[in-house]
Amino acid sequence: MRLSVLAFLSLTLPATSIAGTADTAPVVTIADGALRGSSSDGVVAYKGIPFAAPPVGDLRWRAPQPVARWQGVRDATAYAHDCMQLPFPSDAAPLGTPPAEDCLYLNIWKPAAAKTKLPVMVWIYGGGFVNGGSSPPTYSGAQLAKQGIMMVSFNYRLGRFGTFAHPALVAADEDKGLRANYGYLDQIAALRWVQQNIAAFGGDPANVTIIGESAGGMSVHALLTSPMTKDLFQRAVIQSGGPTPMGDSNLDAAEKFSAVFAQSKGIASNDPQALAKLRALPADSIVDGLNLAALFGGAPRTHSAPIADGAIAVDNIPAYTAGRFAKVPVMVGATSADIGGPQGPMVAGARDIAKLLTGQGIPTYYYRFSYVAQSIRTPETKGAGHASEIPYFFDTVKVKYGAPTTPTDIGMGTAASAYLVNFVKTGNPNGTGLPNWTPYAQGKAMLDFAASGKAVPGTDPLDKDSAP
Repeated sequence: MRLSVLAFLSLTLPATSIAGTADTAPVVTIADGALRGSSSDGVVAYKGIPFAAPPVGDLRWRAPQPVARWQGVRDATAYAHDCMQLPFPSDAAPLGTPPAEDCLYLNIWKPAAAKTKLPVMVWIYGGGFVNGGSSPPTYSGAQLAKQGIMMVSFNYRLGRFGTFAHPALVAADEDKGLRANYGYLDQIAALRWVQQNIAAFGGDPANVTIIGESAGGMSVHALLTSPMTKDLFQRAVIQSGGPTPMGDSNLDAAEKFSAVFAQSKGIASNDPQALAKLRALPADSIVDGLNLAALFGGAPRTHSAPIADGAIAVDNIPAYTAGRFAKVPVMVGATSADIGGPQGPMVAGARDIAKLLTGQGIPTYYYRFSYVAQSIRTPETKGAGHASEIPYFFDTVKVKYGAPTTPTDIGMGTAASAYLVNFVKTGNPNGTGLPNWTPYAQGKAMLDFAASGKAVPGTDPLDKDSAP
């Protein structure tokens, strides 16, 4: 079969993009092959790009493996499958694709008119390490790309696919000491892919910001303190991801929970075929009803959250205290009615991290997000709920709230996304037309994205030690 002109060009030109027009799809070539994206409304997008081999069969519970190079031009105009999970019915960001075990793909958005290397923002979704994906419409990077940055989102394994340490798997040691934290290994693999390939799309591998919310924010803590992430990013944003002490989340605990799960499937820990039998289980049988709702159901534990294994992830509080972490500028905050309330792990945790990092000399910008969309306010509304800030920072408020979206809603999205884009570009969120956001070190400063719809500089009213 003869190649199209675009396919021929993509296979013969060096690893640089071919500019797209309204009737010419953009094509870029990287080491693994050529990709055809899409161009719309001033933004070029590439979706469903594999950054690791499908983690299926014998690669279930293995570190991410290299992608097999493809021939011709691969279509990159649609999201690939999100990772295997039982969707959470009331999720604030419902998935846009059906989950599957073959899920290690990423997505890129960039301004079509960009002429110079672009700052890169890499998004890590939340969902309690059991739910979530890169496909929700509110996670689109198109609006941020219009402000002059490149955005990358990716999938990482969840639930028992993401953290698993059955004794047979530990004994096999197939990845030479890299075990249990497969979801974190996926995150690291995606960041390494960015370093190796993003220049071909017009991004700057020396100017990368990682950002995550909830479990994604906890992942940012893990990446900041991991022994495996040196020089993979230059800035970090932590949204509602309070640091969680991981002293009790260790390999022994993960082995115990994994063994209990295997026994529930009739697979004994001392079965010489235990690992093969576990890998032969259907993906739905591995999920086995696990999702965010099940985390709080009170049933005996048969799964593990990410652990402090010492090689991939460490207990981040001691690491911060000892100065063993990436010394990069940080933006950190939570919503006003976040999980656990004013003294819970999200709100108080964000303040504690701002204090800790400031004490280590890190430029730290501390915020609280208090704004609630006008169409969903009721007399019972006490503040902004967990994860509700994401559409504002992504400037996808209209996508989230549709026709009832108000000018005030849009204005808050304009301000929040501008602060974020400025931080991604320079490590400083301030810019023309925005109220000045001073680092936490200066009078324990906090920026409140206030209920009024304005960004209000000040100090944290919940912190008794804040300056008046």
